[in-house]
Amino acid sequence: MALDPLFQPFALGDLTLKNRIVMAPLTRSRASAGTDAPNDLNVDYYRQRAGAGLIIAEATQISQQGQGYVATPGIYTSEQVEGWRKVTKAVHQEGGRIFLQLWHVGRISHTSLQPNGGAPVAPSAIKAKGQTYTKQGRVDFSMPRALEAEEIPGIIRGYLNAAENAERAGFDGVELHAANGYLLDQFLRDGANKRQDAYGGSVDNRTRLTIEALLTLCRVFPKERVGIRLSPVSHANDLEDSNPTALYDYLVRELDALKIAYMHVIEGETQGPRDPQGFDFGAMRKSFHGAYMANNGYDGALAAEAVSEGRADFVAFGRAFISNPDLPERLRQGAPLTPDDKDTWYGGGAEGYTTYPTLEQAKA
Repeated sequence: MALDPLFQPFALGDLTLKNRIVMAPLTRSRASAGTDAPNDLNVDYYRQRAGAGLIIAEATQISQQGQGYVATPGIYTSEQVEGWRKVTKAVHQEGGRIFLQLWHVGRISHTSLQPNGGAPVAPSAIKAKGQTYTKQGRVDFSMPRALEAEEIPGIIRGYLNAAENAERAGFDGVELHAANGYLLDQFLRDGANKRQDAYGGSVDNRTRLTIEALLTLCRVFPKERVGIRLSPVSHANDLEDSNPTALYDYLVRELDALKIAYMHVIEGETQGPRDPQGFDFGAMRKSFHGAYMANNGYDGALAAEAVSEGRADFVAFGRAFISNPDLPERLRQGAPLTPDDKDTWYGGGAEGYTTYPTLEQAKA
């Protein structure tokens, strides 16, 4: 079969993944109101999708300060840890593997979501264009304040606490979210980072926080169970950089030296075209000797081609997993995919979340 490369097992450190199909982290905004803890609905959702070689659970804030949208889950309270423990147990019972994506949104937030109604934090006090979701509905992002140098160790401690909690919750590993215009990406890019201290200016300074965060995660999980998500040319959340090639050439060499498990790369615009915009993703792949996870606009044929030709070790699928809980089996059989309902992407209950049928259920 043309898609056979996707169904070969893959050794990710000491973990054996049953196929090369990864469920990408997908924000669905269905954490419990008041606690931002996962609940039984979330357990069912992830259990249904355990046929993936690896699930990367939705972006999960490391602290209240790290939250940017209403009803997204956290990993900083005991209740949240218990909620996630039920999720990981369900996935493992189905023979799946699951990592948690650790998230701090930085300036992509609103005062109503922040501790004591404070301003969101960022590398520099530059407001992003765009809106977020709060209990009151859609609102513009709030004006952020620049993090003081003495606050940055607290950010690192937040990542440490989150990783320790992820381990307690039973996750097989963690992924550091350094993409899509959130805090670490804001530090990476000179469009948002105008600092003049050790965390701003030169490329090595702008990558410093990301590297420090990764080193912190590797204190909790073996480096073979730590990954990172990057989006080199995405303009998501109003983010720019004057020279992404120089930035990511340097960063990828540093990641390679750390020998972490994988790089998860959004090739093109987040939720947009695969246009490389002059960026050489192939060179990025060659510079990193760990596993390469490709993402953005892949269908089964394109994913199988990328794996077969060595351009990727595994491929992350996002929207297709929303409405096809048994996506690997559908790809294996060449079965049609169920279209998703965009109106139920964020918030709500079971409808459009756990109600999509498997191929077997649809036939019945």
